[in-house]
Amino acid sequence: MKQNTRPDSLQTSRRAFGRIALAAAAGGTALRHSSPEVQAKQYPVPPGIKLSVQMPTDPSEEDLLFVRQMGVGYVNIPTGGENATYENFVRLKKKVEDAGLKVWNIGNSNVHNMEEVTLNLAGRDRKIEEYKTYLRNLSKAGIYYTTYAHMGNGIWSTQREATRGGASARGFDLARADKGVWAGREFKAPLTHGRKFSEKEIWDNFTYFIRAVKPVAEEEGIRIGIHPDDPPVPELGGVPRCIFSSFDGYQKALEIADSPNIGVCLCVGCWLEGGKGMGKDVLETIRSFGRQRKLFKVHFRNVSAPLPHFVETFLDDGYMRMYPVMKALREVNFDGAVIADHVPAMAGSRAGTAFSIGYMKALLERANEEAAGR
Repeated sequence: MKQNTRPDSLQTSRRAFGRIALAAAAGGTALRHSSPEVQAKQYPVPPGIKLSVQMPTDPSEEDLLFVRQMGVGYVNIPTGGENATYENFVRLKKKVEDAGLKVWNIGNSNVHNMEEVTLNLAGRDRKIEEYKTYLRNLSKAGIYYTTYAHMGNGIWSTQREATRGGASARGFDLARADKGVWAGREFKAPLTHGRKFSEKEIWDNFTYFIRAVKPVAEEEGIRIGIHPDDPPVPELGGVPRCIFSSFDGYQKALEIADSPNIGVCLCVGCWLEGGKGMGKDVLETIRSFGRQRKLFKVHFRNVSAPLPHFVETFLDDGYMRMYPVMKALREVNFDGAVIADHVPAMAGSRAGTAFSIGYMKALLERANEEAAGR
């Protein structure tokens, strides 16, 4: 599953990211990439961790008011199908800004998990061109971050399970896993695409894709954060998950990309799912990628246990203490967005109370940490 790499072999970091800092101070001027003929652009973001809320595809005024009432400044909006257009991106951005909020990213399920790209199927180049158009439309609309996932057969889950208080939550049991799902399509085991793929194929296909799209990302000033495989097991349905299911896989992929605009969307939940199989724990991962300025977005999520069986649970109810995660992000001066991800379904409409209790518990946890001298 794992590739042999040197975790510290990203040699461009000091000089490249020094130029990023200078560009940010200058208001987003072009950045000289390691290839002399390429100019990599990044738009500066305000300092500090940005809490963000996942919205419906077309958030209502009440949805946006709810975000403001929680004191959160950013939102993320999913799109797909015929709604993934420049005109709709502009409309959504204006709607959010008119409500006194900001957009961190607008997703596009059409080009998020692309089996044609991951597995080199018919239509690969057409999908890559669609992805490039998506990047250009984001930039034109004034949005400069997006998340990408390199999974060839979707996100795999088993039946939903009960977590604390009977709340319904996503579950995964490797012994019972029989299908992946993405954008309404099912990928059924044992072989989702009729054959087994090799790790080399997955690596070659990633290399082909990232080298095709990174010039557009650099020209348009888009940061691409790559999401971990979910779940991060060695293989599902005949498709290896050999890149974005370990620290070393990520490090090698970032070296192949060789761009300040290609980084990590760190799903804490996925990293916890993988446990020791990830090669580094989530705190080590944050510190390493944070020092490289490769962390662009974080999905804040906890699970009951690492693989082979987990349930996504409340932040204070999983096997990871989440305060050290937030503390590590602060220590590396993370300046991207942190979202609450895959939240268990609670009874009734008590979001305000849930937020208040959650906030109070976070303060209490911090107080307990300080009292214990940790």
